[in-house]
Amino acid sequence: MPNIKSSTDLRNNYNEISTFCRESREPVFITKNGQGDLAVMSIETYEMLNGKLELYRLLDEGRAAVKEGRKRPLEDVMQDIRQEITDGKL
Repeated sequence: MPNIKSSTDLRNNYNEISTFCRESREPVFITKNGQGDLAVMSIETYEMLNGKLELYRLLDEGRAAVKEGRKRPLEDVMQDIRQEITDGKL
């Protein structure tokens, strides 16, 4: 069940809402004049969400590359990475 608070609650109970977000790792939805306005979450939750979005973007990019035939055997990729490490490029 989403946690919904008014903008007045946010103003008057910031510390309580902040603690809830950090401890529960869940967002709090803020309303203004009875309408949805903001979603508030901890920095940790925000970073985790952004990390997931980046992972999904990279997975989609990989799927598109496979469909387009842009792929190489894992052994070749690993050999290139080892060579770059040896050459000091990584």
